Amino acid sequence: MDIQTLFGLDGKTALVTGGATGIGRMAAEALMRAGADVLIASRKGDACEAVAKELNGMGAKGKATGFAGDVGTEEGVDAIVKLVHEHTDTLDILMNNAGITWGAPMGEFPFAAWAKVMNVNVAGLFDLTQKLLPMLKASGTVDDPARVINVGSVMGEREMGDGAYSYSASKAAVIHLSKILAKELAGDAITVNALAPGPFVSRMTAFATHDETMRDQVGKDVPLGRVGRDEDIGGCMLFLCGRGGAYITGAVIPVSGGINVMSGPNIFERALH
Repeated sequence: MDIQTLFGLDGKTALVTGGATGIGRMAAEALMRAGADVLIASRKGDACEAVAKELNGMGAKGKATGFAGDVGTEEGVDAIVKLVHEHTDTLDILMNNAGITWGAPMGEFPFAAWAKVMNVNVAGLFDLTQKLLPMLKASGTVDDPARVINVGSVMGEREMGDGAYSYSASKAAVIHLSKILAKELAGDAITVNALAPGPFVSRMTAFATHDETMRDQVGKDVPLGRVGRDEDIGGCMLFLCGRGGAYITGAVIPVSGGINVMSGPNIFERALH
């Protein structure tokens, strides 16, 4: 079996939410280079259109279309579904990447930070998936299922608050929900998997990754010694969305440079030294 058969996406159509920046943009580019046509949605429609134009100028096999879409409200989800139907008759891949965070220290974390973050990161993800199920079911087969990729976080796997309590809890919910959906949708020829990224350069992490010096400092706290790169996301997407990933569902891919297996110090270290 050749590489194109394993990882090629010719003729596929994908929707990437939050696709104008960061991990979403990385994924959109990889999908396009593999041959998929990609719909890019985020709250800022002009940014999506600009990124789509930029991606279309790469000479990739696939094409990109950008439009505004907000998964933070039911009306916003309905609007995205309507636009997807206007742009395509088929949907093979759904990447639920749109997300927001909120940071504040314990003792100052506001009540409002819970509903807003959970609405976008969990409720919107679920509702969009639910409303696009007819399209995904129509495209999936036993040999080549439709694919749903949900973006969680290593902060949803490990006991890490770092002042982003509602974000961490929401990403734990995304990971658990992905496993529930994987179980329920397998019979419809739809796989559901999740990514659990560590630090990547994005608008959300700009406070700590906006220049090379800061990225190097962040990388020193990652077991593998660096922040994530475009190809780290691209490789995961092509694996999970290509024929090579057709028999995998309910997985959580730890794209975190080893943060997912960090633990406390050796409990005997002080005694031995």
